[in-house]
Amino acid sequence: MYAPSEAARRSGFSLDTLRYYEKIGLLSVGRTSGGRRVFTDEDLGWLVLFRCLRDTGMPIAQMCRYAELAREGEHTAGERKALLEEHATRVEEQMHLLQHQYDHLREKIRFYEGLGDST
Repeated sequence: MYAPSEAARRSGFSLDTLRYYEKIGLLSVGRTSGGRRVFTDEDLGWLVLFRCLRDTGMPIAQMCRYAELAREGEHTAGERKALLEEHATRVEEQMHLLQHQYDHLREKIRFYEGLGDST
């Protein structure tokens, strides 16, 4: 069991983000008898996935849909896989675009390097 501050530290999310994820139903966190939130290793595993999905641009609504499907059980595995495959396709498209734009930037930098230091 982890206190919210430890879960935040381990996940890289802020305490506000953890509270928000709980509020919107993305994460279901247990509580002590005194009402304090506690996080399990399973919760931290979810947070690793959420970090990946968020960092790769998945909208919160889709993250919530994925979590909802997971809670419904194994019979939703195909739908969850499809959701992740669609997201992976979007990520791959974004990676190609970024690589193209990066190459363009590097080309511009080489241009300026070819001019020499005229300052």
